[in-house]
Amino acid sequence: MPSDSPSWTPWSPWDPLAPLAHPNAPAGGTGPGFCTLPGPVVGDHMCLNLPHPDSPAAIYTWLDPARTAEEHAAPNDPPVKDLNDNARRLAAVAYGESSVANIYEEMAAIANVLVRQQKARGYGTVSTFIETNKTYAFAAHDGNQRYARLMRATLKQINADAGMKLAVKGAVNALSDNPQDYSNGAYFWDGADIRSNYAKHAKVRRGVRMTDPKHNIYGIKDKDVPGEEFWRDKDGKPTKKSRGKWDYCYESTAAWGGTIFWKYNDAYLKATANKAHD
Repeated sequence: MPSDSPSWTPWSPWDPLAPLAHPNAPAGGTGPGFCTLPGPVVGDHMCLNLPHPDSPAAIYTWLDPARTAEEHAAPNDPPVKDLNDNARRLAAVAYGESSVANIYEEMAAIANVLVRQQKARGYGTVSTFIETNKTYAFAAHDGNQRYARLMRATLKQINADAGMKLAVKGAVNALSDNPQDYSNGAYFWDGADIRSNYAKHAKVRRGVRMTDPKHNIYGIKDKDVPGEEFWRDKDGKPTKKSRGKWDYCYESTAAWGGTIFWKYNDAYLKATANKAHD
């Protein structure tokens, strides 16, 4: 599931509908009016000492030090010339749910998961899924500023902004007939709340396993929570015949930027007959 952390961050203005930064704010300052103190990125995703995403300093800050500035800049893809509601809403959620470093693979993977969930749950379009299911795509319903920013952006503004353009690229990929799956088959994702709320996190309480050390971007511990399911009789009561056992429910499939992607452990699915998307 996506992070259930609130979308408020220390750079948020008092007006929830206002842009992330005051348009007249100088570098290092907050501009006229009331606002919170300027500072590094903390809270919803991680404490990375990152500058505000719209600040001049952000131009030189990258989550992945192996990438050059050119690789993080707006891609040399053709400009976005058309954007229907389906692609825009998917891109906006991916943009809103991802970390502020605007990593393409992270946004593309979130878009992959959303389309996979949409199809598994039987929704006709991903836009309908996002609008209807308010317990999954939180960014579309909790006042997330990045989501709102892309939803109201013109094509010109999108083409001029590296992050929004990459988010649209990821959405178009996910909606294509033969998409590249950056999530590696995931149905769920989490941000930094899995570290900050580790002991009480819903996934941790059911068991988590990192399948690749590279996925463990928050340095959390694997946790086994063994379970067993039994066959049921005609009245739905459990018998003494075991249907299967599992050590944990969730296993990682990928990690990009500030997001870990998950799917259910096969042993858990086989033992419980639980649906892969639920």
